[in-house]
This record gives sequence, structure tokens and C-alpha cells, in this order.
Amino acid sequence: MLQQLNKEVLLKRREALEQVIKRRFIYQPAFSLYGGVAGLYDYGPVGCAIKTNIEQYWREHFIIEEDLFEIAATILTPEPVLKASGHVDRFTDLLVCDIKTGTGYRADKIVTETLEQRIAKEGDKLGADVKAKYLAVIKDVDTFKQDKMKEIIAELQIKAPETGNELTDPSPFNLMLPTIVGPSTKLPAFLRPETAQGMFLNFARLLEQNGGRVPFGAAQIGLGFRNEIAPRGGLLRCREFQMAEIEYFVDPTEKATFKKFNKYINLEIPLLSRQLQADALQHQPFKMGDAVKAGIINNETLAYFICRTYLYLVEIGINPVNIRFRQHQADEMAHYSSDCWDAEIEMSSGWVECVGLADRSAYDLNAHSNATGQKLQAARKFKVPQPRQVLSIILDKQKIGKELKKDGMALIKYVEALPDDEKLELSEYFQTHDEKVFNIDGKDLTLNKQLVKFEQKTMNVMEEKFIPHVIEPAFGIGRILQAIIEHSFNQRDDPQKTFFKFSPRVAPVKCSILSVVQNEEFDLVIQELTASLKKLGISCKTDNAGVALGKKYARTDEIGIPFAITVDKETLTAQSVTLREIETTKQVRVPIVEVPRIILELSSGLILWTDVLTKYPLFAAKEEDA
Repeated sequence: MLQQLNKEVLLKRREALEQVIKRRFIYQPAFSLYGGVAGLYDYGPVGCAIKTNIEQYWREHFIIEEDLFEIAATILTPEPVLKASGHVDRFTDLLVCDIKTGTGYRADKIVTETLEQRIAKEGDKLGADVKAKYLAVIKDVDTFKQDKMKEIIAELQIKAPETGNELTDPSPFNLMLPTIVGPSTKLPAFLRPETAQGMFLNFARLLEQNGGRVPFGAAQIGLGFRNEIAPRGGLLRCREFQMAEIEYFVDPTEKATFKKFNKYINLEIPLLSRQLQADALQHQPFKMGDAVKAGIINNETLAYFICRTYLYLVEIGINPVNIRFRQHQADEMAHYSSDCWDAEIEMSSGWVECVGLADRSAYDLNAHSNATGQKLQAARKFKVPQPRQVLSIILDKQKIGKELKKDGMALIKYVEALPDDEKLELSEYFQTHDEKVFNIDGKDLTLNKQLVKFEQKTMNVMEEKFIPHVIEPAFGIGRILQAIIEHSFNQRDDPQKTFFKFSPRVAPVKCSILSVVQNEEFDLVIQELTASLKKLGISCKTDNAGVALGKKYARTDEIGIPFAITVDKETLTAQSVTLREIETTKQVRVPIVEVPRIILELSSGLILWTDVLTKYPLFAAKEEDA
């Protein structure tokens, strides 16, 4: 049975882990020669390899298995795009500052940390009512609006932590990083805060690539940027970070059921539902089919991607008993969302959101359609004609042409292409208004009420237009990487001897090739074995230095190389080597010719170490100390 790595266990290991992260340059603060910049990190060879492997398996698990379209959109994003998406106006955190020094703090974080410190320091001396008040605030503080936050800071006398000074009133701070494109046009733009918008803007092209059919999904891995008020926690809150996002476009009339969900209906996943949170209860395991039937999860399509996310996290090495999916409270969700869940992983800093899964309805496609005048919609095809009540628009094209000249045809095409729901909205709009302005290709074109008529009639149609809804899983690669590192870190009986028990899929190097002693004949074998492994795309690290074998094992263990091949005297006579596994340190003797295939199958998850133990003889060897 797997043991939960709770916060206390992870905290005990943290100091030793930090030393390894620094010594082996897994990742480190960027620009340290110049004093560093908070929230920016460089990945070293080990960290970079782990990150690459996390991303590669994400591609295999999602893009290949789900037949998604991968794209690479630009990072620089013009302001109008992010104005339409809502980021310019609403992508904010509440900022408070030390009234004397000007030091800035994220309001929800400073409230949480202050109250947690008071509870830890005072304990029962606070009194039951005060403690209950503090806990209630901690639970809900990230949902507080500006006025409520101001009230809580004043009521609970929250001060600047370093100085004890008063704080300014909370104010919205936009988290996007602005820039200017071009020396002459000076187009205002931002470094993208997410990768999602590039997929929405390319929806029509992607729909065409899928033969005009939904459902289909788009995927993108790339950098996002957020000008965090107070970045901290290593890779957990950075100003530049790697994301992997999926936008899965579905027919809103069909998302309640999803064929592929059937194979996961009995999969048990820890859920912290909205009701469990309201009742102050812990997460509980639910069979996913039951969770959908009970209405806990809104639809099967969203539930399917929750299942796929859970399996991905487990397969890359996250301890499954340290994973939960927390449902957003009603006041946390955007107004357009019907359901949102966060995959949270328990780490040394507590439960951390690492993946967000949201049913975004049709908000994004609608927003960009309204801003550009381009209809981002799909068609529901019928095999045989279907009778439909159709609201037809009859335009006085001659008069429109006279009034708008060459722009008249653009207005006519746009209005005639409106989906049925927008035609109905236009009809209702003209009951109280004399004219309607449409923004088409950046121009405001006016349609007068006198130039349009509406007719309701029954028609047989072969298709009907609709705006797809979107299911969005969004992964924070840096946070997942930090969780893997924390969960994989171990110490042997001698605490100075540390190792990472990485999943072979994400291990930075798949195997090491070591020699018992320095020997030219051993060197030739190592060279041939290295070439065979690299020919199969297997990363390996050689070490034929003149040090004790135990020290060589310790060096490769410290960076989490899961398997070690050792060349010894018997290699020269029997054409065999020993193969060692990092966690158990057990070794087997294997024919040299079989080693590359074994490592390939172990690294890709096709076989397990237990399979190797049952097939090959154990090799009894004492690992020598350095």
C-alpha cells in the first residue's frame, strides 16, 4: 500500500533536497551573478531533461492518444486579443503595499500567512470563535473581492510582515507583462499569460483540418508570463513558466455523454467536491461514473479529461495518495463556466494546484467573434433533412449597397451567416432599437432597422450552425516537475546517501554504464554498449573513473538514474553485465546483447523491474563505500 507523503514528511526532507537541487544544478534562480530576479529560474542539465521528458510523455499521453492537433502560436499577443478575452480588464490580483516602504504583497497571501502564523503561535489561547473565524477567512480569502478584502485586513489588523507597518487599501494589479511591437506602429501588446488564446484564434483553421467535424482538440506546449506580485516557492509561482494546454471543442448538445468515458466509469479518484468543502470535510474517493450520475461532475467529457489527467500524473511519478481534484466553489468560477476542477498535489508547501480543468462553455469563441466580426462556429450535419423552425433574415441589399458602398457586401454576408440564436437576438434587439452596429474586419458598420425583415418558417435543413463549447485542461509543467522531485526524493539509512526514485519515463538519464575498475578492455565494451543504447535513442551516462564502484553508484543515484549497467571481469569471459535498479539496489546478470532492449522496455513502461527479476539470475554484490 502506498504511503501518503504528507506535508510534514516532505518538509523534513526539504533541506537535504534543496542541497541536492543546488549541488547538481537541477534548477536555480536566474541571473544570480547579478543578484537574481525573483520568479525566474534556469534549468540545469538534469532539470531540463526531466522537463523535456514530462512534456514528451504529455504529448504521447494526450496528443497522440487523443488525436489532438498540436500547434505553436506566438508569445507576443496584441492588446485587442487580450482585451476581447477579458485579460486586460480582469487578469488581476489584489495588491497591498507597506505604507512606508512601498513593499508590495499579494493581499490573499499576506492574510493567509498572517492568520496561519497566529494560529500556530497562539493555538488554543485564541479562543474557539477567533480560531474558527481565522480558519473561515483562510478557506475563502482567495475569493474575496476588493471591498471585502479591505474590510478583512482592517478587521483582523493585518500588517506588513517585515516592518509591522500599516498596509495600503487593496487595489487590482494586472499580471500581464506589456510591450510594444514595432518602432513605428508601436502596437501595444503583451507577453501571453496563457497559451490558450492562440488555439481559439486558429479554431476555424483547425476545424477545417478536421473536415469540419467536432469534437476535436487542439494542444500547445509553451511559455506563459505573469508579473507575479510576490513570486515564491521555487517553481510554484514564477513570472515565466512552461504550460501545456488542451482546448477540446465539443457540440454543447453532446458533451453530457462521451463514448471513451465508459472505460473509466469504475476508476476511483479522490474528489473534493463543492459540497464536501462546504461541510468542511476531506476529499473522498469516487468512482467516476457515479460522480457524473450524481451531478458532482457536470458532464462525461469533463470527467473523461479528469480521468486522463489523474492517470498521467500517476504514470509520471506523482504519488497517487497525494493527488486530489478540488471543485471550484460557485464564487470562484467565471460566470461563463459550468464546472471547474483543480488537480492538486500535496507538497512540502501544502496542496498545490498543478492542473486546472474547466468547462469554459462558448465564452472564448464568442468573445473573439464579437470582437472581430468573424464567425467562429461549426455545423451540425444531418444524414437526412430535418424540419426546423428557421428565422430568416431578409435584407434590402440594394439600399445597404447604396449606403455602405463596398462595405455593404461585407455586412450582408456577415448578417446572413449569423447562427439561429444570434438571429433571434437581433430580432429582439430591433424591437427596441432603430439601428445596430457590427464590427467587421475592424470597421463599424451600421444596419438600420428599416433595411431588415424577419420571417419565421419551417424548413428542411441538412445542417445547423452552433458555437462549440470548450473543455480546457491546463497543466503547469514547472509545478508538476517540482512535485515529482519532492515525491521522488529519498534518503538511504545513511542520510547523506540520497536518490531520486523517478519513473523511468521521466528520469533525466535512463541508465549509467560503469566499470568495476579502470581497464582499457572495459573501456571498449563501454563504448560499444553506449553506441548500441544511443542508436535506440536511450540516454546514458558513462563513468569509468578510478574510484570505488560504490561512489559511482552514489553519484548516479543522486541525479535519479534508474538503472546502472556494470562492466566487470565476467563481461570479458561470459559477454554479460550486471544491471542494478536504484531503489532496491538489487542486481541481475544479463547478456550484453539483451541489455539495450531491456533498458528500452523499462524506460517506456513496457516492462517493470519485477519482470526483469523473474527472468534473470540475481547477482549478489556488496556495494562498496567510497
